[in-house]
Amino acid sequence: MVNFKPRVDSDTCSRSISETVNGSHRFMIKGYSLAKGMGAGRYIMSDTFTVGGYDWAIYFYPDGKNPEDSSMYVSVFIALASEGTDVRALFELTLVDQAKNGKDKVHSHFDRALESGPYTLKYRGSMWGYKRFFRRAALETSDYLKNDCLVMNCTVGVVRTRLEGPKQFTIPLPPSDMGRGLKDLLDLEVGCDIVFQVGDENFKAHKLILAARSPVFRAQFFGLVGDTSVDKVEVKDVEPFIFKAMLLFIYTDRLPDVCEVMGSSSMCTFTVMVQHLLAAADLYNLDRLKFLCESKLCEEINTDTVATTLALAEQHHCPQLKAMCLKFAANPANLGAVMQSEGFRHLEESCPSILSELLKTFASVDENSILLSSRKRSASSVYAVDLPADGGGAAAESANPNGRRVRRRY
Repeated sequence: MVNFKPRVDSDTCSRSISETVNGSHRFMIKGYSLAKGMGAGRYIMSDTFTVGGYDWAIYFYPDGKNPEDSSMYVSVFIALASEGTDVRALFELTLVDQAKNGKDKVHSHFDRALESGPYTLKYRGSMWGYKRFFRRAALETSDYLKNDCLVMNCTVGVVRTRLEGPKQFTIPLPPSDMGRGLKDLLDLEVGCDIVFQVGDENFKAHKLILAARSPVFRAQFFGLVGDTSVDKVEVKDVEPFIFKAMLLFIYTDRLPDVCEVMGSSSMCTFTVMVQHLLAAADLYNLDRLKFLCESKLCEEINTDTVATTLALAEQHHCPQLKAMCLKFAANPANLGAVMQSEGFRHLEESCPSILSELLKTFASVDENSILLSSRKRSASSVYAVDLPADGGGAAAESANPNGRRVRRRY
């Protein structure tokens, strides 16, 4: 009798990888002494920050979270501030030693194994943190408080699991150098067939390259009403240095820096350049440049720039940038300074309708804070750890959503 074995063409394998997507947020509390006396259970909330596809926020309770502690401790919690179900995460809270003696107070899950694995936050408003984070009397005489200011760093690691199949052999490829080659043509003026007069400056370029990148240039040079024989165009709506920056993007597909455009002695800031460049990108239908400008302006938002950027976003139809500006400006911690800025007066004059949207956003921010406040009262949504007053290595207790108390050693 012949034994037949199944034929195996090839061996395959796969692996499941669980890892964390990490992100950090720095929360500064100025005027700590004025925050005292708010009452137990009342908090100061950080701006929301995004890690692993979820929004998070830090809650600081100057008089503690629990009334029974009689304001002897400050409490610190991290909350899930966006919609989510059973979000698994690790956390690290650091109270910064502002004397820079290397004595930061750190409570971290990242450098030790957790008996029951990462914490699970069940829904929006779920919180993890420390009810007795620090004895208040000790905090107020420590180097953690300087000039009536506290600084906390928070790191969140959202657990993600992915599946990897077999990898094929690959040959590494060098990065594309097309942009460098095209820029050489621009810099050396090789084969240029069009001159732009912008103010007192002239810029040479190539019609075909411009037409390939911009629908406006394509229509101007090769459209039904275009003139292929034209060799000089006067530009009136764009500053010379902005037109140069736009040409550099067209040829290299990257956002130039200020020094590259204007030289090292320029007093123009990167934010101002990008604000003007966004308007030029909208004028010439350069969608990718417009998105790049939106992204950079979003990173540069502060109380001095947000009003001007918001006006630009409204005028040039940038909904994502507009939403970010409204969210920042409507934050109660920022609104007063924003309204005192020069850009806000320009916003009032150029886009008066945006003020009503700012008011609506302010109301929704306030409503969101109330919602989180109501959710946090549920015992099933809070993880809390009572630390010893000196923050030392003594035993601490934590509560989980099932009401089970677990005693841990740190």
